Amino acid sequence: MDITRQRSFLHDEAQFARALARASAGAIIFALPLLMTMEMWELGFYMDRFRLALFILVTLPVLFGLSYFAGFEETFCWQDDLIDALSAFAVGFLMSAVLLTVFAIVRLDQPLPEIIGKIALQSVPASIGAMLARKQLGQQDDSDKERRIRSSYPGELFLMGAGALFVGFNVAPTEEMILISYKMSPWHAVALAVLSLGLLHIFVYTVGFAGQESAGNDGFLSVFLRFSVAGYGIALLISLYLLWTFERIAGLSMMELVTATVVLGFPSALGAATARLIV
Repeated sequence: MDITRQRSFLHDEAQFARALARASAGAIIFALPLLMTMEMWELGFYMDRFRLALFILVTLPVLFGLSYFAGFEETFCWQDDLIDALSAFAVGFLMSAVLLTVFAIVRLDQPLPEIIGKIALQSVPASIGAMLARKQLGQQDDSDKERRIRSSYPGELFLMGAGALFVGFNVAPTEEMILISYKMSPWHAVALAVLSLGLLHIFVYTVGFAGQESAGNDGFLSVFLRFSVAGYGIALLISLYLLWTFERIAGLSMMELVTATVVLGFPSALGAATARLIV
């Protein structure tokens, strides 16, 4: 290996090491509220293992997509994105294991399935935080990834879904989601759905947040249907999936299920609307 190639190799290795360090910081910062939440500890203990495994499998493609649009380092091919997705999950798993051990939530005298369950569940938000660390904590030029986002309608919808998943995940495990839905009448649910949809549209196209979209030459109705309504639909589907994953819908009537989905759909819709702030 000549001197030039050796320096280039060492530079790339140093860049990747810094990216991993930044990803570790992102994993801790983004996942800390859930790492210190009792419902998450309990879910890691008793949660159905099929649902947990499925949730992990769903998370990996999300990480892959986030790597393409806003990964913790610059990528140039799908192999790079795959490596970064697996790296982000590994960082999230490791940081979750370390912190849960320090918090005495995970102990060596516990059964192995319980230990793995607690760490694996927490690794989902931690890995997303690791993947978003470049955008939030780095100083790199994101122009290439920004062009990828803006040139793709599916890419826009994907980011809405990722934002809905991340924000919805932060409150979906809590009992309050179901408690609020029990207190609400059908009219409350309708009002909350209208409010969620309205805020999603306003946040994305009106108030001037960083990364805000431009309607361009499209009319209001076209933009509202293609982005706002579609984004809210994605947020509701993700909310329903999260409620099922965390076993919050057992025994609910159809009306109670719809109301609970709308309740969780509110923070999920805000996550979809503000996804460009963090991605």
